[in-house]
Amino acid sequence: MIQLDEKIYFYLLAIIPVIVVLFLFLQIWKKRTQKKFADLSLLKRLTPNKSSFKSSLKLMFFLLGISFLTLGLVNPKIGTKLETVKREGVDIVFAVDVSKSMLAEDIAPNRLEKAKRLVSEIINQLASDRIGIIAYAGQAFPQLPITTDYGAAKMFLQNMNTDMLTSQGTAINEAIELATTYYDDEEQTNRVLFIISDGEDHSEGATLEAVEDANEADIQIFTIGVGKSKGAPIPIKRNGVVESLKKDRQGEVVISKLNEAVLQDIASEGNGEYIDGTNTGDAVELIKEILLQMDKTEFEAKQFAEYKDQFQWFLGAGLLFLFLDVFILDKKTKWLKKLNLFNENNRETA
Repeated sequence: MIQLDEKIYFYLLAIIPVIVVLFLFLQIWKKRTQKKFADLSLLKRLTPNKSSFKSSLKLMFFLLGISFLTLGLVNPKIGTKLETVKREGVDIVFAVDVSKSMLAEDIAPNRLEKAKRLVSEIINQLASDRIGIIAYAGQAFPQLPITTDYGAAKMFLQNMNTDMLTSQGTAINEAIELATTYYDDEEQTNRVLFIISDGEDHSEGATLEAVEDANEADIQIFTIGVGKSKGAPIPIKRNGVVESLKKDRQGEVVISKLNEAVLQDIASEGNGEYIDGTNTGDAVELIKEILLQMDKTEFEAKQFAEYKDQFQWFLGAGLLFLFLDVFILDKKTKWLKKLNLFNENNRETA
């Protein structure tokens, strides 16, 4: 497997066609000037040792030198061996509520951004655990399957918003049911599901049934509450500007409140714990301690373990071609002239 360190240096190769065009213009100018100075046969007699192809050969060496030096700057690396790395960890799935109620701003900047920050900070504390992400509102949607790629997880996390799902409402049971399909390792004993939400749930009894199914699959459910019990209105924005507040059918402004009771029931039935997400640092520290106390299951992940720099070979080749370009003269080489590879001797006698 090949890895390129500094791809930006490939832009230097754009100088090659420029040099070729300048060389062609120079050759045309030389021929026109020589014709004005003297007849072609006379010029050959005046400069019998001038080679007709050395200038093109020197150009080729120069361009090869530039090309190899550029490749040296790019620094290609070659994976020398495929190593099986053993990891120990927990399979963790984050189910993030992306319903409209998560736009309430009782926690700055709003509940959804707070939830995303919480998950991001938790990921920062992980070492070799595998993680997955689910977005849910009126239905659940898989965002990221179980992986150890934390960078990809954060990227998907930051792209989550309340417009990504057309089905509105909050169906926590859908998220739990989808999460049960994430744990693909039958030997993995520590399966953890974090539900990050304001506790609004429209699925009622279906949620506890989904929790029971999760228990049978050895999934431990923790809930993280974002929002405040006193609640806040849900702003409707366009281009970042509040246009109005969400209202119910009677025209009254909807006040969305944190429903800790629902989240506590889910955590209790799911053999987990309810965590207050108001203070990010305290919540993350508590979750870190919870995960550290869990037994780690060993699993394997294959990856290219070693990459060796190869720039020295390209730099060496580049300097060699530039050396040849400098020390090769435009006049004919004696031993090459004797071989008469280009039929130059016959041309002279003619």
